[in-house]
This record gives sequence, structure tokens and C-alpha cells, in this order.
Amino acid sequence: MEDVEGPIEKLSNENSATQRRIDESAEELSSQVVKSEAIREPSSNDEPRGKRLKLYNEVIDKSLEEFMHFASFDRFSSMFHQFYKMNRQRMENIHKQFVDELQRAIKDDIRRLNEEASLESKLNELDKLESAAENSPDPAWRPSGIPEQDFSSFIIPFYQKQEAYLRHELKKILAENSALALKVQAGRERIAQAEHQISTAAAEWEASATKIESLASSLCPGDVFDV
Repeated sequence: MEDVEGPIEKLSNENSATQRRIDESAEELSSQVVKSEAIREPSSNDEPRGKRLKLYNEVIDKSLEEFMHFASFDRFSSMFHQFYKMNRQRMENIHKQFVDELQRAIKDDIRRLNEEASLESKLNELDKLESAAENSPDPAWRPSGIPEQDFSSFIIPFYQKQEAYLRHELKKILAENSALALKVQAGRERIAQAEHQISTAAAEWEASATKIESLASSLCPGDVFDV
């Protein structure tokens, strides 16, 4: 009898320890769920009216639904088969809390990505552009199916604008060079005039000095002062 009671008591102790571990895991996961409730989830009132963003939200919801399918209870319980056999109800509660926490975390990550990329405003802007294009009489651009032609139709106008800009800048530079050339020419002419004036003044000074020397010689001959 004592030989039977020993294994039974040992198994009971093991079951009690396992149950405590399950309870601790459930309490820890519950506390994480409570903390995560403080994270703001996008409300339906915050959803914009743009059709593109509505479609995007529908795709995200469908993708999340498909993703959560891989976290089904059967898969979850198969990973903890021993706990599942001991307490199915407790395992179902843990799985529900796990799924709720996982969904909240994924939705919060998606919300933060949307805010960082300004996805709402950009998709709404696309809706505005589409609406404006519908009211425009000009035909909308459509790809021709020939990549080289489509690329040329996009890049050639860009190069034409660059060429027009460069031609305009070149015209400005040439005009500035012409103005500078005129200023240089005017400066050279002024220098030439100044050189001519200096040469004329020097010639006149030399002529005046020669006349003064001749006059002085005529008025005061050299032999008058001879001893």
C-alpha cells in the first residue's frame, strides 16, 4: 500500500506544480492584456471617407483575419498538449487572451506605421487627384505598352525643360559678358584718351621749355657775362 501511495503522491505534487505554472502564466498574460488596453486602437469614427483608405482598411482587416487563422486554438493547444489535457477550460482562456493581445499589438503597429507614413492624407490626396482628373477635359495618361516609348514620353519633357532653363541661363550669361565687354572697351578708350592727353601735355611742356630757353638766350647773350 505504501508503494502505491508514493507514486500517487508524487503525481499529485507534479500536477499541482503544473497547475501553478499554468495559473502563473495566465495571470502574467492577463496583466499584459490589461496593460495593452491602455494602447489606443483606431476607432470607427476616425476612419476617413476616402475610398482608397477604406479599401486599404478592408485589405488590412482581411489579412489580419487570415493571419490570425494560423493562431487557431487547435494549433495553440497542440503546442501545449499536456496542459490542454489537464485543464481544457484554462487553456481556452489563455488562448483567447493570447489572441486578443496579439491582435491589439498588430493593430497598434499598423496604426503607428500609418501615422509615420501619413498614409491617410496621401491616399485622400490620391482620391482628390482622381476626382479632379475626372472633371478635367484633357485625356488622362495611359501606358502604351511599350516601355521605351512610355519612358521617353516622361523623360523627354523633363529634358526639354532643362534645356530651356539652360538656354535661358546661357542667354543671361552672354548678356552679362556683353555688358562687361562694353565696360572694358569703355575703360580702354578712357585710358587711351588719358595717354593722349598726357602725351599732348608733355609735348606742349617741351615746346614751352624750348621757347623759354630761346627767349632767355636772346635776352641774355653769353658774351655779356664774359670777363
